This record gives sequence, C-alpha cells and structure tokens, in this order.
Amino acid sequence: MAHTPTSSPGSSLSLRACCGRWGSALKAGLNRHKWGVVAFVAVIVLTGGIELGMGRSLLGPDGKFGWWEGNIWSNECSQRFVDPYSISHMAHGMVFYGALWLVARRLPIRRRFLVATLVEAGWEILENSPLIIERYRQVTIALGYDGDSVLNSLSDVVMMSLGFLLASRCRPWITVAGLAAMELACGLWIRDNLTLNVIMLVHPVEAIKAWQMAGRPPL
Repeated sequence: MAHTPTSSPGSSLSLRACCGRWGSALKAGLNRHKWGVVAFVAVIVLTGGIELGMGRSLLGPDGKFGWWEGNIWSNECSQRFVDPYSISHMAHGMVFYGALWLVARRLPIRRRFLVATLVEAGWEILENSPLIIERYRQVTIALGYDGDSVLNSLSDVVMMSLGFLLASRCRPWITVAGLAAMELACGLWIRDNLTLNVIMLVHPVEAIKAWQMAGRPPL
C-alpha cells in the first residue's frame, strides 16, 4: 500500500529557522534605515495630500482600483497602479542615482535617495498641473491625457525608488546596460520611452510623433 509522504519535524524546524532569519534580517534592515523609511513615507503622504488638494482623483475618473493597464491608448492608462510608463519611472531612478553620484557622491546614499524622491515627487505634482497636462496634449501622443490618478502618481514615485535602489546595488555597466535595454524595449513595445518623452516635451519632433501615432490601434 502506498504511503503518503509527510514532512518531517526536522524540515519544519528548518523552515521556521529560515523564516526567522529572514524576519530578523528584515527587522535589522528597517531599524538601520529607519530614518530613510520614515522620510520616504512622509514624502509619499505629502505628495498624495497635495495632489488631492489640487483636485486630482484618488483612483481615476471611474473610481475603480486596478493593478495594471497595458494599453497606453486607453483612458485607463495612468490611472491604475502600474502601466507601461512605470518602466520609465524606474529609469528615472537609475538616472537620478547616476547624476547624484556624479555631483554629490560625498552625501550618504540615504540622503541622495531622499533628494531623488523629492525631485520625483515634485515632478509628479508639476506633471499633474494644468500647464503640463496641456503640454502633453499639445505635443505628445497623449492626446486625451487628463493627468494621473493619485494612486498612479504615487506608484511612479515608488517605481523611481526601485530604480534608484537597483542602481545603488549594481555595477555601473549593469545599470547602463539595464537602462538601455529598458529604453529599447519600451521603444519597440509602445513606441515611447523616457528619452522620447523628454524630447517631445522639450523640443517636439513631428517625425517622432508621426511614427508614434502610427502605432495607435484603429478606433
């Protein structure tokens, strides 16, 4: 007669010990970076409060929570927690890490991280102002853009922080290669990326916009 395998007491103890070690490591890490965690959460809360005060919607016009929206032409893009442009915000973090390493490498990394977070939060607030929303509508492919939901905007700050932290843990050539791969992948996938976004906002090129618009699905 076949016997049903059961876990041994030893394996259960090993699993508990492993979980205990991970828990202890996480707690030690949070204690070591308590100042940075508190500052980051404060920036997130402050940014969300400012955007709500500006009249931005928490979840978007439809009031529905969603984790993902993959269609950049949909009016739900920039309303859900993440979308293809979240990759560009991770790229922000990598760029910020490199720039701050060049100009302020003597600052402790936790302070550079806070500077990057403040810059990203400031951009999110500005990006959702009528001035920048209208600029997006006029010169980019975001023809019906109505700004980000607060949820999506705060997610962008989180994505930037992930990019910054990844860059801080990787060798420079890995970060550069990863950034280039992200830009290329987004360019092929959605015909847009951080580089093209900056170009189109600062100095629009009609040939780029025409190429991007050619990727729009028929109505």
